Amino acid sequence: MAELIVGDCVDVMGGWPAASVDVVVTSPPYNIGIKYGVYRDDGARMDYIAWFETVSAGVKRILKDDGSLFVVVDGSCKDPWVPFELADVLRYDLVLQNHIVWVKSVTVGGTSHGHFKPITSRRFVNNNFEQVFHFTKTGTVDVDRLAVGVPYADKGNIDRWEGSGKDIRCAGNVWYVPYETINSRLGDRGGHPATFPVALAERCILLHGVETGLRVVDPFVGTGTTGVACKKLGVPFVGIDVDAEYIAFARRRIDGYKTPQARLDMRPR
Repeated sequence: MAELIVGDCVDVMGGWPAASVDVVVTSPPYNIGIKYGVYRDDGARMDYIAWFETVSAGVKRILKDDGSLFVVVDGSCKDPWVPFELADVLRYDLVLQNHIVWVKSVTVGGTSHGHFKPITSRRFVNNNFEQVFHFTKTGTVDVDRLAVGVPYADKGNIDRWEGSGKDIRCAGNVWYVPYETINSRLGDRGGHPATFPVALAERCILLHGVETGLRVVDPFVGTGTTGVACKKLGVPFVGIDVDAEYIAFARRRIDGYKTPQARLDMRPR
């Protein structure tokens, strides 16, 4: 159910039929000097932007008219414009339909929840969130808001807002999804320096809507997080990466994931 391909995503996607993919969930390199295995993450800014333009055009070509692209992206304290520059590239091919903030850690009152990478600085505060941009071709694609919904705090609002009579509401565009606890970057992340939680990829797919025949792609699959989310949801998946070692780790990780229960609520949107 999961196909993993070693190669350049632009070249690989270029060989696929147009309008053949339902959902793309991915996190591209940020070009901020992260140490990957074979990919150099420190190119000239204009070269990086030009390269991402080819990625954007490739994704647009393979995406169905009612498809969704979810891009998880961040910058750094010294270079915070990266996510917005990439969003600006994408806006020439697609429409920004939802802008979601992925919160990794939050402090409420005096209690902190979640995990983040602390920094030592006299200029910057710790960065506890990343951007998730949801692009579509038209900006009018229906989504399954309640698939990632939450119960009402005030039960008197159950019929007032959604009208479904069910105790569930849209959770909005701020998602608290903490990192999973890891024992080591080498063992749990396959040596990959920039992973995101399975639950985040899962929420993106659920928001688009899980349906029979859904095809999900991650052009920068890394250690296979999106693939694990797809296996959990019972949907076909294709992942691409230039690093053969990451692909090998992703294969072991996806194959080793034990689905708790077969998903039965495959419903058309």
